[in-house]
Amino acid sequence: MRLHRNLVFAVIDSLRDIFNEDVYADKAVEKALKRDKRWGARDRKFVAETIYDIVRWKRLYSEIANVKAPYSRPDLWRLFAVWCVLKGIQLPDWNQIEPTPTRRIKGKFDELLKIRKFRESIPDWIDEVGVQELGEEVWTKEIAALNKQAEVILRTNTLNITKEKLQKMLASEGIETVFIKGYDDALKLVERANVFKTEAFKKGFFEVQDASSQLVAAYLDVEPGMKVVDTCAGAGGKTLHIASLMKNKGQIIAMDIYESKLKKLKVRARRNGAHNIDTRVIDSTKVIKKLQGKADRVLIDAPCSGLGVIRRNPDSKWKLQPEFLDQIRGTQQEVLQQYSKMVKPGGKMVYATCSVLPSENQQQVEFFLASDAGKDFKFVKDEKVLSHKSGYDGFYMALLERK
Repeated sequence: MRLHRNLVFAVIDSLRDIFNEDVYADKAVEKALKRDKRWGARDRKFVAETIYDIVRWKRLYSEIANVKAPYSRPDLWRLFAVWCVLKGIQLPDWNQIEPTPTRRIKGKFDELLKIRKFRESIPDWIDEVGVQELGEEVWTKEIAALNKQAEVILRTNTLNITKEKLQKMLASEGIETVFIKGYDDALKLVERANVFKTEAFKKGFFEVQDASSQLVAAYLDVEPGMKVVDTCAGAGGKTLHIASLMKNKGQIIAMDIYESKLKKLKVRARRNGAHNIDTRVIDSTKVIKKLQGKADRVLIDAPCSGLGVIRRNPDSKWKLQPEFLDQIRGTQQEVLQQYSKMVKPGGKMVYATCSVLPSENQQQVEFFLASDAGKDFKFVKDEKVLSHKSGYDGFYMALLERK
């Protein structure tokens, strides 16, 4: 592979923004890809994947390169040189690239592979929490799986098209997909591609949504005509899935504390042709009180550490702090206590997170059921989705029923 200066400079600038300026990796990549309109698909792929790769392996590469944050420009070039050596890419004779000790890099790499926190490139505290909560054996497998590049999974919008027809339509646009056993509406891309430019996307025939995330709406056991509340709707991936499962009949109330996310949901709902969604900003307790005991189904897709989705958000490993984990556990319990009040007798509620930690998952459900607010609920079932077993994101979901 021949390296091109303008592409590599885009990578270096983006890494500086992510590591030193706390810019989110997806935003940095988005900005980098707008730098030059003449870049083709291969150029864009190189820029995006190289940025994500170096972000994912930041700790390992930093240790090999012997550099520390905040990174100077020469430090970032050293990280890039390590990436090149480990990928077997010949280093160009540029003045930014110092003489690189290839053999020493490979030797150091082999040495660090024996230590999990370097091999999997994670902060010490995340490694400790993982072992503490999942045990040495499971955590070792799980963190390895969470470091693999996430595949692109689509969810068919069954309001508008069948999975089979969508597959044919995408194939006609040059995008090959395969079905995934056990996931009713999912299509997996054979090769990564920009699916947002397709006619199928513009017509609202699919959304990009990981296979594990697609299990949550189905777990809610909704039926057309119901009153369903999605309490932490965000930009609405699961809300839209619920709308298609309800065949556009009944009412979905999508709530969130961020109005900006609900605005995005409205745009997506229009494109999807989902007409049974009302949005409400949670700006006071009144919003919850008005719906007390009225919902057939309540989904709590709770805020969490996001440890189950670090394959697609590798920079979150470096942004996450131990105190955030303690804080978020408190928020999860608060959300369960408050939002559960909207479930009517005989109604059902799903508590879900994209975390693999029992302290954010089954322990929260147990704590809730033992509390005053939870005494009217019974546990029906739960599912722990681990990445090393499923091949997709780590997730948790629990179904509870109000007596």
